[in-house]
Amino acid sequence: MSNLEEGMRWFKQSERDLGAAASLRDSEYYESACFHAQQASEKALKGLLYAKGYRSVITHSTRELYKHVKKLIPDFKDYDHASMNLDKHYIPPRYPDAFPSGSPYEYYTKEDADKCINYAGLILAEVRNFMSE
Repeated sequence: MSNLEEGMRWFKQSERDLGAAASLRDSEYYESACFHAQQASEKALKGLLYAKGYRSVITHSTRELYKHVKKLIPDFKDYDHASMNLDKHYIPPRYPDAFPSGSPYEYYTKEDADKCINYAGLILAEVRNFMSE
């Protein structure tokens, strides 16, 4: 499999994850929507790194992935804040003990989901711009 094929495999899954995030938001599963938005951006950034020749990318941090991409592609837009915000939604939406009481679904709002989906959408659009170069 070529580097670009591997990268596209990850990118296509990132698009599915973003679609899942939107569906989850629309069904009022806001915590899960935030997690899937984080997953979409993580997989898109990993896909771009794979497409550009990386063989192994061992992190789940969208911010760390973004930093690698930005070093590799200086023209990549500044999504440091977006990637940092999305990282906040990797663990807490999934585990009840991430909060002092209650469960994640009691803490997440539509606004949280909208923000995460927006950030992920911006990152995916930017990755798409560089995927085939």
